[in-house]
Amino acid sequence: MPHLTVHALESDLVGREAALIEKLTDAVVAVYGEWARSIAVVQLIGLPRGRWGIGGLSAEAPSPSVTFGIKEGAFSRPDADEIIARLVAGVTDAIAAVLGERVRSGVTIEFVGTRPGRSGVGGVVVTS
Repeated sequence: MPHLTVHALESDLVGREAALIEKLTDAVVAVYGEWARSIAVVQLIGLPRGRWGIGGLSAEAPSPSVTFGIKEGAFSRPDADEIIARLVAGVTDAIAAVLGERVRSGVTIEFVGTRPGRSGVGGVVVTS
């Protein structure tokens, strides 16, 4: 299941949560297909100013950071590079559309692959 955790300044998120969740889900669906809509998970984590540091200093206006959980098998597909590129572009576009173009150049996305058997849902290990 695609799982996006977005860290952003709380002040950037306030009042924009629903729009950001919708746009990020749409970005995932644009790559995976409509079947992914019902299983796409988006978590927005807002940080107050002063609690985000870059280079040892408090960052004044950092761009959002996204951790994108994905099945490890996606990285071994023949079209993996294309899928990752489309996800990076789509997620970045979604964030910039909601939070503004000022964040685009600094949006970071890290893909974290999960092997079968290394996660669980509802108390049961997911093996596929």
